[in-house]
Amino acid sequence: MRDKIRVGITHGDFNGISYEIIMKTFSDTALTDFFTPIVYGSSKAAAYYRKTLNMENFNFNIITAAEEANPKKTNIINVSDNVKVEMGTSSQLAGISSVKALDTATADLQEGKIDVIVTCPINKFNSHSESHNFTGHTEYFANKFEVQDYAMLMVSDLMKIGFVTGHIPITDIAKTLNKDLIIQKLTIINNCLKNDFLIRAPRIAVLSLNPHSGDRGLLGSEELNIICPAIDEARQNEILAFGTYSADGFFASGAFTQFDAILAMYHDQGMIPFKAIGLPGGVNYTAGLPIIRTSPAHGTAYDITGKGVALPASLRDAIFLASEIYANRKLQNEITANPLQIKTHHPKKILE
Repeated sequence: MRDKIRVGITHGDFNGISYEIIMKTFSDTALTDFFTPIVYGSSKAAAYYRKTLNMENFNFNIITAAEEANPKKTNIINVSDNVKVEMGTSSQLAGISSVKALDTATADLQEGKIDVIVTCPINKFNSHSESHNFTGHTEYFANKFEVQDYAMLMVSDLMKIGFVTGHIPITDIAKTLNKDLIIQKLTIINNCLKNDFLIRAPRIAVLSLNPHSGDRGLLGSEELNIICPAIDEARQNEILAFGTYSADGFFASGAFTQFDAILAMYHDQGMIPFKAIGLPGGVNYTAGLPIIRTSPAHGTAYDITGKGVALPASLRDAIFLASEIYANRKLQNEITANPLQIKTHHPKKILE
């Protein structure tokens, strides 16, 4: 019998919906048959939301270290006592607490005290300070684990979307694109699909930058000079990349269902169809890291905080995906170590 996966969950911005979706998720007590949840946050904030949302039958098990976690309960580690909940409001205290939760959980991950990390939504503005150059979870983990080649991959049952450029101004996108960067992202996504999702020969669609794929240079030259040459070189490297595809027709026609992943040129090009088609579920996964980190595909949702209407589907999906990838990597390691003694279990069946 395999040990249960220890899932570290950072509480993100405590003025958002994090505690609501955490409590709604683990109100299904059957989940602790598969995972040992360890929340890095504040028991004070948790108690506030339990009362506000009338979920006082839900109880956290307060611990001081991950090693103390009860495998049958939803555990919580206090990372900060300086908490003042102001629902739906960005505050400096919330930013400090969110970063401290992230730092504490990451240290435990590095020391092997937890197996995977799931990050609840954070506010980039209040998390950024002179002493902490926080630009996002993806960049945070890449820096912590000294990884240069990484990619944000949005994952749902319907699609997986990666991005060439991330959180940069629209005016900088075209001048940031280059052939090597596109090949780098295609390589990361291709390896991720093979190793983390166990897809043997993944097919990756590549979107264009300009409308109608540039109309042979009439509406822009990036397709001819940068994107198509990158696709050609990637295929020479045995990556099954196809394109370019104009985003509007690609998603409207349902063509995205024919591919294992999609590479978008910029943030909104991929995020808008992903959220329009894939929510209320959906997961943000950081591909290319030596560790496993997932996150819900939504933000702090200040506008609905405390109203009891937040949906836990995305957090639940993030926990299951992290655990599935953990099982897939474990299987890959077993195959590598003992290629003639491959176990017959399917990694996804572990969680069923």
